[in-house]
Amino acid sequence: MDGKVKKQRPHQQKHSGPKAERKKLKKQGGSTEQDERKRNPKAFAVQSAVRMAKTFHRAQDIKTKKHHIPHVDRTPLEPPPIVVVVVGPPKVGKSTLIRCLIKNFTRQKLGDICGPVTIVSGKKRRLTFMECNNDINTMIDLAKVADLVLMLIDASFGFEMETFEFLNICQVHGFPRIMGVLTHLDSFKNNKTLRKTKKNLKHRFWTEVYQGAKLFYLSGMVYGEYQTQEVKNLGRFISVMKFRPLVWQTSHPYVLVDRMEDLTDPERVRTEPKCDRTVSLYGYLRGTMMKNRGQVHIPGIGDFQVADVNFLPDPCSLPDAQKKRALNEKERLLYAPMAGVGGVVYDKDAVYIDLPAGHVKQQQEEVRPTTELVQSLIDTHATLDTKMAGSRMSLFSGSAGLEPSEVDEENRAMQGLQETHVWDPHTKRNRRKVVFTEEEEEEDSSDDASDDEDGGSDEYDQEEQGDDEDEDNLSTFLKKERVRSSTEALPAKRPKLEEEGGAERLVFADSEDELQSEEEDGRARDSGHCSEEEEEDDAAEAAVNNQTMSDEEEEEDEGALRWKEGLQLKASQAFLRQQEAAPNLRKLVYGAVAKAEGSEEEDEEEEELGGLFRVSRPQNSKKLEANAVDCSRFHGNSSHDWESEEMLDSIRDCFVTGKWDEGQDAAVLLKEDEELYGDFEDLETGEVQTGQSELQGSAEVSPVHVDDGDNGEAGESVEVDDEVQKNKRLEKKRRLKERFNEEYDDGDATYFDDLKEEMQKQAELNRAEFQDVDDDTRVQYEGFRPGMYVRLEISSVPCELVTNFDPHYPIILGGLGSAEGNIGYLQMRLKKHRWHGRILKTRDPLILSLGWRRFQTIPLYHIEDHNGRHRLLKYTPQHMHCGATIWGPVTPQGTGFLAVQSVTGSTASFRIAATGVVLDLDKSVTIVKKLKLIGHPYKIYKNTCFIKDMFNTMLEVAKFEGASIRTVSGVRGQIKKALSTPPGAYRATFEDRLLMSDIVFLRSWYPVSVPQLYNPVTSLLLPVGQKDHWGGMRTLGQLKHDLGIRNNPNTDSLYKPVVRAQRRFNPLHIPRHLQKALPFKSKLKQQQPKGKTPRDLQRPSVIREPHERKVAALLHALSAVHHHRKKKAHTVQHAKHKDFLQQKDKQEEAKLLRQKEARKKLYRVMGQMDRKKQRSSLKGAAQDQ
Repeated sequence: MDGKVKKQRPHQQKHSGPKAERKKLKKQGGSTEQDERKRNPKAFAVQSAVRMAKTFHRAQDIKTKKHHIPHVDRTPLEPPPIVVVVVGPPKVGKSTLIRCLIKNFTRQKLGDICGPVTIVSGKKRRLTFMECNNDINTMIDLAKVADLVLMLIDASFGFEMETFEFLNICQVHGFPRIMGVLTHLDSFKNNKTLRKTKKNLKHRFWTEVYQGAKLFYLSGMVYGEYQTQEVKNLGRFISVMKFRPLVWQTSHPYVLVDRMEDLTDPERVRTEPKCDRTVSLYGYLRGTMMKNRGQVHIPGIGDFQVADVNFLPDPCSLPDAQKKRALNEKERLLYAPMAGVGGVVYDKDAVYIDLPAGHVKQQQEEVRPTTELVQSLIDTHATLDTKMAGSRMSLFSGSAGLEPSEVDEENRAMQGLQETHVWDPHTKRNRRKVVFTEEEEEEDSSDDASDDEDGGSDEYDQEEQGDDEDEDNLSTFLKKERVRSSTEALPAKRPKLEEEGGAERLVFADSEDELQSEEEDGRARDSGHCSEEEEEDDAAEAAVNNQTMSDEEEEEDEGALRWKEGLQLKASQAFLRQQEAAPNLRKLVYGAVAKAEGSEEEDEEEEELGGLFRVSRPQNSKKLEANAVDCSRFHGNSSHDWESEEMLDSIRDCFVTGKWDEGQDAAVLLKEDEELYGDFEDLETGEVQTGQSELQGSAEVSPVHVDDGDNGEAGESVEVDDEVQKNKRLEKKRRLKERFNEEYDDGDATYFDDLKEEMQKQAELNRAEFQDVDDDTRVQYEGFRPGMYVRLEISSVPCELVTNFDPHYPIILGGLGSAEGNIGYLQMRLKKHRWHGRILKTRDPLILSLGWRRFQTIPLYHIEDHNGRHRLLKYTPQHMHCGATIWGPVTPQGTGFLAVQSVTGSTASFRIAATGVVLDLDKSVTIVKKLKLIGHPYKIYKNTCFIKDMFNTMLEVAKFEGASIRTVSGVRGQIKKALSTPPGAYRATFEDRLLMSDIVFLRSWYPVSVPQLYNPVTSLLLPVGQKDHWGGMRTLGQLKHDLGIRNNPNTDSLYKPVVRAQRRFNPLHIPRHLQKALPFKSKLKQQQPKGKTPRDLQRPSVIREPHERKVAALLHALSAVHHHRKKKAHTVQHAKHKDFLQQKDKQEEAKLLRQKEARKKLYRVMGQMDRKKQRSSLKGAAQDQ
């Protein structure tokens, strides 16, 4: 190749031929599919009917699986925030995940996660995050209100028991949407192990939730937070997720409380610290409508009656409906009052505003105090005595300054002439100098201009116009300090108000809230008060700007020293301003306020700014004067002659029948609408209706003329726009009709589609019913709807709720139905959980979670027999359902419940003891238990016996006459009649004759009463840190264990060895006449008993001699030695044989190995020979050909 690369030949496209023609046709937008179907119809025909049927059935199955039972959409226009509960074991990363999600949505960091945290996640969605701790009470409560559950799993450890407990709780109370999140994935160093762990956890999670459940992976942490992209992906899934309505949530109103306030009188709390409290709870209403003064249940506290309900402005409202893709910075709201975060906190009679630094664009503006005195006190750096001692005052320009010690304070207070002692250095004596204190009036236009430019003067300036031009050194010092501080940070702007006489006055707000509201209003719109800078022309502004700095400083600080003067005048002016701000009902009703009779008609026109805005001068209006009539208040003594024509003419135009402006008259507007939108097309009949202008033959729609003084170009443009709008409307109507025809002409609508359409119509009807009604009126008819931010006032709440309040534990207000506040008997179907270690015992207290409540009760377990009898069970079955009857709150049928034996702490075992469902709400089921009555016979007459010790009186016997009885041996009988003596004895008949040792028993059924125990779990009233230590009623076993009591066993219940006495039977006696009839082999043989053996036949005993005994002992010893040697030789022989067998096994293995190798060689040679034969045969065949 020599380093040269072969150049590829470029592809040459064909410009002619069928393929090129098809490409050209495709580029032009045509389709060749119809041509191909026409040219070769068999290629597009059905090849296999069976395959086509299978494909069709599969498509229908997939389509049907997506169907759900349609429900009426009752979601309000502004739905409440979605409750996202973050669940997991301790130290798995719940708080970190919530902080990362909040930072992702709102760009803000939140420290401690306390209580619900509500954020705006999108244009139409809000989220409320709630962290669930390891307490079983919190898990049960949050599972009832959760819309979405983020289940955190520590991948390095695996599933923990808390995860499965929460899943079982959700299965009982309504399964919300659940998403799994795997954390601590960065602890895996091997990728293969990581992939295998992910797969195992995913499949196990699918088994518990459903196949295909979403599982997120958080791979690692960066600077204490999860990776941004992974959190962003999780937030996107949460933002677009759809939710299925749950039955319990959609049928009951509930509120997840995010703020609580104590309304109890502080004096009463001081005198009685343990008194019941009145609290107000705030939160978003969810579920269904809530009526005022209804009954609610707070899990962990109890049932309460709502004293009052109000709806408040939404503190975390959705952004305005605008077509944009993202939210701006101001719309990324975060509301968490329990965590100390929230912009605006609304109360019934107050609004608390908290503006965080991230949302306020102050541009390094320093918020200044609202009064001159407070501002001067803040800016000062020295005490007042020090400043007064060092200050000097000069009365005339160029004269020497006077020290405070030289001034006689007593004479200064006198009117007229005063004297001062002045030391004359020339004459060497004190001279008494006359001081003139009479005020002189000064009218200087330049001073007024400097006042206007400075903007810091107010009503005090007019009173001090006659003061001396020079000021004392105290005000100068304060002025210098204020100027120095203003150079570091620009002060907040002060609004300038203009009075009627041309003088100015400073506006000091009555409170900080008013000042902030005025500043905020001033940024967005004209507040109605105009500064004099906007009224002066350019020449006046130039003159103001040319003034010296000294004049500005002098005018700025006037009024700072005499702040106490004119308090009555200031109070009256403040009252007038308040009257001006009072609402004018006439203006609200009629839109305009007529001028008073004394107002001048020839007032000059209001000044316009830029041709758009007009300067508002409320001080120039007669209606704002103190002597004007307040038209918003009705005075009983005001006399109007409503009979006079003049008075009637004055108010005639205030009504609909009066003379209106052309732009506001209803008849004119309807006529214009008819001319503009006169033509329309009926979608059902296809008939086109034309307006009046077309019926008269006019070819064009007459333009709407606007009398605004402009030229005729606007009319032509409006005419052209009307034509365009008309064409657009016709096109839209055509598309709607085509869609209508496509939807209804095919006739393929199914029952499911009809049902969906019916539900859709019902939802639209529900929305349109109160669509145009204001909230106050609407609440009176339908109650408070979901999505409202409500305030609920509840009285008689235990004081422990306030004193032991912990924001980490949720407070839920669950609304109760009309009958759900009653207590009664409940029939349930119950099954012990398969993961719970012990079976449940009847009459042991059990904690149930039923509806909104968590309470302790004593259940009775029973099972239904084939004859309908409900038999009491001592223990629950191991793997089977049983019935349960309790005394508790009335709950609708079909409501699920779960049971736990204890809510104290966290145990190592599975805490969910049983689950079940409510079947019935009455006491129609009678539970009976088996009762065995035991008696003994004391007289036996063939099959009749007299039985005693079973009953006590004749009345008890009479009650059981005709009952069936049995003996232990199985003989059946019946009670006949009572006997007079002994008491409780009776006569009975049996199938066979009884023995005196038989025991007779009666099997009866005794009705059992259900214990009436209803003990609500008040975990929220416990002290902080002990809310998971609620004890309640203990079981009998726990009491004996805690008190160290051991049961004394019943001696009759102990197992004892069975000692049976040997029974002796009488010999068989056969009558003689019966013996004669028997055959020979069955007849009794008359056998003679054997006698004693005669002595001669008995074997005599042998007595050996001493020699014989020695010989016998020697033979015995020899035989013992022989047997020992024989046994030893046998042992040696056995060991040799064992070695021989091992050697033989080794030889056998070697032999098999040699045979295997030989076979391999043989097969190898045979394979080579076969291949040679095949090659030779192939060669021969090729030669033959």
